[in-house]
Amino acid sequence: MQPEVPANMPVAWLTSTAPIPYPAAVAEMERRVAEIRAGTAAEAVWLLEHPPLYTAGTSASEADLLDPGRFPVYRSGRGGQYTYHGPGQRVAYVMLDLQRRDADVRAYVQALESWLIAALAMLGVEGQRRADRIGIWVVRDDGREDKIAALGVRVRRWVAYHGVALNVALDLSHFAGIVPCGIAGYGVTSLEELGRNPGMKVVDLALRQAFEATFGVKTLVAAAPRFDLVVA
Repeated sequence: MQPEVPANMPVAWLTSTAPIPYPAAVAEMERRVAEIRAGTAAEAVWLLEHPPLYTAGTSASEADLLDPGRFPVYRSGRGGQYTYHGPGQRVAYVMLDLQRRDADVRAYVQALESWLIAALAMLGVEGQRRADRIGIWVVRDDGREDKIAALGVRVRRWVAYHGVALNVALDLSHFAGIVPCGIAGYGVTSLEELGRNPGMKVVDLALRQAFEATFGVKTLVAAAPRFDLVVA
């Protein structure tokens, strides 16, 4: 029997360097969520990249999958609609016990947004919320608004998982196979397209510092999950 984790245990900060297949990542999250709920594992933030793929959230409409054969498509238990994941995008899977945070899902989503906005500010980009559109947006010089980060969460017995995806330096044309998050009429951008590509390590540092400030917790670097199957 594993000992219980102290309530004040730092959040484990995990980083995978090789692309992780989506089904393996979901299985690992679900395993960790069960352990967090049982009190035998620390909360965690897992940073990774996926090979090119689309995921469909619980609200996804088939009409928004414009090119079904372009990449593998995975049904996901997270909220939201279709999104793209691939190399050059930093995915952060956040596994937190919301009962330690007043069991308020709406406040948690707002905290995720605040985290991304704070991290982007550290990287020299102004990210903004929109009340009628999920995600984090940037306003271009011509007034156009493009999405730079997506959010999608699932909560199981008050432990949240899935999380956020920040576009760092990726092939933006891959979003053409879907209507991202079901929102037509808006574009998608990245740090690289905005002229700011500091590299993934700098992005990760900004995410970690902003996470600690936003959630008021300490993080502790820990070993990331290992898989026999990874995709180059």
